[in-house]
Amino acid sequence: MNTKKRVSFRKAFKYISVGLISMGVMWVAYHQVMVLFEKNKYEATGQLVEVDGSNMHVHAEGEGPNTIILLPGLGTLAPVLDFEPLVDELSKNNRVVVVEPFGYGWSEKTDKDRTVENVVEEVRAALKKANIEGPYILMPHSIGGIYSTYYANTYPEEVKAIVGIDPTLPAAVDYFDVPVPTMPGFLRAVAPSGIARIVIAGNEEDFLPLSEEGTYSAENLELTKTLTVWNGYNKNIIMEANEISNNIAKTINMSFPSDIPVMIFTPKDEKVNPAGRSTMTFYEEQLTNVVKSKIVPLDGHHYLHWTNAEEMSEHVGEFIGGS
Repeated sequence: MNTKKRVSFRKAFKYISVGLISMGVMWVAYHQVMVLFEKNKYEATGQLVEVDGSNMHVHAEGEGPNTIILLPGLGTLAPVLDFEPLVDELSKNNRVVVVEPFGYGWSEKTDKDRTVENVVEEVRAALKKANIEGPYILMPHSIGGIYSTYYANTYPEEVKAIVGIDPTLPAAVDYFDVPVPTMPGFLRAVAPSGIARIVIAGNEEDFLPLSEEGTYSAENLELTKTLTVWNGYNKNIIMEANEISNNIAKTINMSFPSDIPVMIFTPKDEKVNPAGRSTMTFYEEQLTNVVKSKIVPLDGHHYLHWTNAEEMSEHVGEFIGGS
């Protein structure tokens, strides 16, 4: 390659690089402007209460003798919207509250570590600020099971019962001999950079509930996509995922208090490993010391409330009616 051609190639490469960088900067700026616009357009459905200097979102519906607190699983980016079918059913006879932790839904972000102690204290503070009094029926999904275990052991007088939606419990890692998942830190750039907006636009079905048509309204699904764009893999979710091992270590020796009723919903279609261990045998072992307990297998997958809201509500009514 002669000197003149090398110079031309370098110039072309420089112009292309500058162009790509400029496009990237423009996209990030556009995304940030859109987020501001969307947050002004789509206001929180419940109360924003201040906890440790940042706002947490607490959504409450219904009236009744029981106050049910729904706690989301790891990475459920729009908990109020995700739980909507279940809230609609449960709130017919109960007060139902969805607490969105920092980094989820309409709640802001925090710099505090996502330790089990911090998460539980933040939930308690948000409930108190929102004037929602206990004792509560904790209804955790997935990783919320670890927080509920800690909550019930630390503040048993505040917990009337626990109803788990395929909850993750501290002993699961040892029981099934599986590694604790983690998330690489670079993923926290997905939301602020606008990458999530691009990914969701091309694969929106992967980020929406797997439910029958009509279970969620069109408005709900559109808003779910919007909040996923805001929150996808944000710093608090990355921090929470990478704190799981420590949180399990802190709660590994905790079991449910024997005098607190516990019901667990679990998927029917489960795999039994060569040692004869399954989700069902695990939950049975975890509930051996609980005086009043029940395990309810349901058709569906990990997000059982996507497809079983009405049936779950009926079981909850029967179980807590006599608690």
